[in-house]
Amino acid sequence: MEIPQLEAFLAVGTFGGFRRAAAALRLTQPAVSARIRALEDSLSVRLFERGQHGLALSAAGRALRPHAEQVLQAAALARQAVHDVRPASGGALQIAAVLSICTYLLPDVLKRFQTAHPSVMITVRSGHSKEVLELVLRGEAEIGLARSLHHPEVETVSLRNDPLVLVGRAASWPTSTRRARLAQIADRPLIFFDRGSSDWTLTQGLFRRAGLVPNVALEVETIETAKRMVERGMGLAFLPHLAVGRELRRRSLVAIEIVDAEPIARSLDVIHPRPRPLSAAARALLQALRSALSEADGPPRRRR
Repeated sequence: MEIPQLEAFLAVGTFGGFRRAAAALRLTQPAVSARIRALEDSLSVRLFERGQHGLALSAAGRALRPHAEQVLQAAALARQAVHDVRPASGGALQIAAVLSICTYLLPDVLKRFQTAHPSVMITVRSGHSKEVLELVLRGEAEIGLARSLHHPEVETVSLRNDPLVLVGRAASWPTSTRRARLAQIADRPLIFFDRGSSDWTLTQGLFRRAGLVPNVALEVETIETAKRMVERGMGLAFLPHLAVGRELRRRSLVAIEIVDAEPIARSLDVIHPRPRPLSAAARALLQALRSALSEADGPPRRRR
């Protein structure tokens, strides 16, 4: 039983097929098949069975999966331990982050980090979640900062919930009216941002599942533009809590609870490749992120 075989096993289990697993691992499909075959031969069991929707884990595969994940985690910790005894240096830290995190979280975090680590040079590249993932997988960024991002080749550390919150201009929403049904919201002017992004898709899906067509008054490119439009009373918008926390505390914007729909769940995540241990600088940045978020107000709780 070898680590590359376990990596292939988890990838096939995650993606439900050899072709997609091979693409994720950047291997040929025959190479992935050979690793799975060798693993099955070493265990004398079949780890997958073909179902109506493609490959699925067999009973033996389901039993193996948590142990395979533990083995890969242990291997990553072993690499980290060896890495930690090497001489430290100032060096450089490459970060990839989605635009919302670059805009609303990183400035305060990096100021705190650079005060404690002035010799570390930091490079930040921004993009959509898929672009952040690719930068990390290609080794062009040591860590990635995104929202609700998972992949079999990376470790994902969730820092905090960051749901999409329906917000409106405070002056337009007296306290007594800050609860509404989704059908009522669909009739209001709505502002959507970043067409095709995961946030745009999740928001559209909320209405589609309820059989509603939202009244889209505006579509803009960025979260910040959408927020400014809401502040001027041009409509409502579903925005990440990270982007509107300050305005909610100042009461220039208010959160509107939808009583007949679950919140759109999102999380703030740090990702890094499984095989490569984090540098001391990356671990220090991770601690700075945790400290900054623990000091900030959490997302509003859903009233019952």
